Amino acid sequence: MEGKESPGEVPIEVRDLTMAYGSFVIQRDLSFTVRRGDIFIIMGGSGCGKSTLLRHMVGLKEPARGEVLYDGTSFWATEPRERERLMRRFGILYQKGALWSSMTLAENIALPLQEYTELSPGEIREIVALKLALVGLSGFEEFYPSEISGGMQKRAGLARAMALDPDILFFDEPSAGLDPVSAQRLDELILELRDSLGATVIVVTHELASIFSIATNSVFLDSESRTIIARGDPHRLLEESRDPKVLSFLTRGKPSRALETGLDPS
Repeated sequence: MEGKESPGEVPIEVRDLTMAYGSFVIQRDLSFTVRRGDIFIIMGGSGCGKSTLLRHMVGLKEPARGEVLYDGTSFWATEPRERERLMRRFGILYQKGALWSSMTLAENIALPLQEYTELSPGEIREIVALKLALVGLSGFEEFYPSEISGGMQKRAGLARAMALDPDILFFDEPSAGLDPVSAQRLDELILELRDSLGATVIVVTHELASIFSIATNSVFLDSESRTIIARGDPHRLLEESRDPKVLSFLTRGKPSRALETGLDPS
């Protein structure tokens, strides 16, 4: 039986959130918690509002209604200085990596350190080298984004997301555009970083391989009803859900895939 979790166990809570552009509601009445150390998946079909939800959580768009709380502090209700402090806890990997093409990898990763810390150039170089080593890019400091592969660009973007040692990492479709091998390596890296750094990870994705290999918890956004229709560990949802939309998504419309894993999709 689930007990009541303490604030320290739940660093993130989304409460009664409604997302809208003007009068057009994208999703409504979204409520969920993210436990510390979770790899939490926001999933659903194309156009359901997954990336928009991420933007609400990281401070890029204010909700039409509801709250996003970090350790009990309401992000959108607090004063700007406190909001900025909360955002320093975030590391964000955008869908296309968002690296500056005119800067080397070292310069890209150094940028937030130069902007938000008083570290010396030598200290920044050491941190840059460490972050690149963590993502398997040691020795690539002087390479430009155009000189490395798409998978390496994603890893470099992850190194930059970790520059300020955040305790919460956000990923927007991290496997988009990657071949299956590179996508698997990125998933393995996300697991390693969660375990070694103790970070809480929120991932927007529709990639089943990633969902089933890294997720500890999830929510499923439905574009038709415009709200959450399922939540929990995706493996458990595949085994226990009776919602045809959820099952179709988790089996890509092929229930036989569930049978191959010994699960009953009915």
